[in-house]
Parts: sequence; C-alpha cells; structure tokens
Amino acid sequence: MRDILDLDRYPLDQENSAAWKQLVERCSHELAANGMFNLDNLLRPGVADMAAAEIRPVMAASSYQHKRLHNIYFKPEIPELYAGHPALRQVETVSHTLCGDQIPGSIVLAIYEYRPLARFLAAAMGKSALYVMKDPLARANVMSYREGETLNWHFDRSEFTTTLLLQAPEAGGEFEYRSDLRGDDDPNYDGVARLLEGNDPQVKRLKLKAGNLNVFRGKNTAHRVTTVKGNTDRLIAVFSYYEKPDVMFSADERTGFYGRAA
Repeated sequence: MRDILDLDRYPLDQENSAAWKQLVERCSHELAANGMFNLDNLLRPGVADMAAAEIRPVMAASSYQHKRLHNIYFKPEIPELYAGHPALRQVETVSHTLCGDQIPGSIVLAIYEYRPLARFLAAAMGKSALYVMKDPLARANVMSYREGETLNWHFDRSEFTTTLLLQAPEAGGEFEYRSDLRGDDDPNYDGVARLLEGNDPQVKRLKLKAGNLNVFRGKNTAHRVTTVKGNTDRLIAVFSYYEKPDVMFSADERTGFYGRAA
C-alpha cells in the first residue's frame, strides 16, 4: 500500500503512534469546527492517474446513467410542508455510476479495503469501529460527471460521507456545501429555502484536487457539485463504511441507485 498511499505524510499504518494520534486529533477538530476534513494528496504522485485510467474504459462501456428530478431531501413530499414550498424545489442531477462488482482488482477497491484506513476514519469520526460493506454493488462506487452534468443540492442518508477524487474536470465540478444547515431535531425548513434561493451567505466552495480524500458530515450538511465544463469527466470514488459488519442494501435500494438488484 505504500506505493499507493503517502503513508509517510499520513501514517495510517502506525495506529496509536504519536504521529497517528496527532493526525486523528487534527481531523477530529476540523470535523467539529467545519463539518469536514481533507487529506490532500493522500495518493502518491501518479496514482490518481493510474486509478482513473483503470476506471475510464469501464465507465464508458458499463456505467449506469442516473438522471432524476428531486428535491433536496430525495423524498416525494415532506408532510410538514405544503406543495410548492421553496424547500421542496425540484432540481436535476445527472451522473454515471460504477459499482464495486464492476471494478475488481482496482486501485479504488484496494484503498477501500485497506483496514488501517477504516480504523483511522473511525477514530477521526469518534466511532468505536467502522466496517466495509458486504454488499457487492454498494460497498464502493465510482461516479462520473460529464460536461453539463451536476450533482445538485441534497442531504446524504449517512452521517458521514467519504470520497476520493480520481480525476478533476477542466472547469466546474466544484464542491459547494453548507455545514450544519439542519440538526437532528431541527429541520430548519426556512434555512433550506434560503439556501435554494441563493440567499445563504454561509455556503462555501471547495475545489478538490485528484488524489484528495474528503470526509464530511453529509447527513446535516447540504452539498452539491457545480456543473462540469470541458471534455474531462469528474471521477470520484465514494466509500461506504458502517458501524456494524456485513451491511447489505435491499433489492429495491440497489435497483433505485444502480438500475439492477444483483
């Protein structure tokens, strides 16, 4: 794994060492303060290019195009809100997805399954443990956004989201987010409406570089990817970890996300 990850700068393999603890403390602090942390250039030079080169032909031939209209909640309705409420505004998302079973032996899967990474993430998130998914489709996905495509405003289902950028586009494709827009006990519908109307001054923009690992609190942080421009796709791996082992999606969930149940 030392040929893939910069373990000198990020000592994921030295659990409980002083350097490892310092990294965990730094990332935990950034999560608390900003709702996210980044490991810039986690991949060694040239590795992101190699990982993207593995993915591109499979993406072109076998990816699932997911085009949908949705609101920020990905729900057809919210009982507390009237139809037409600004917080229910419809937006469009277009992406292309590869599932874990389509990229066996890839650099992406090797990183996802690297146990020291899961142990480090658990410590940074304040979890006792994190486990890879048993689900062969959902465990690790690679998403592609092509020219004119975007991932629009939404909240994630999971508390944390872990991504690894493999290829940045020529322009656009920037990560925009609004930390802690809602709470577990406060949906903040008025604040969501202001965000969707472009009236939230606390929105931040982050331009990720290929090789960067990003972790953020996706459940209560609204986020989107701006429209991609140019002929270079935005390629990003999404890693799914859970606090219990052997997690599987239902057949309906797989069909909804990936267009197939198996």
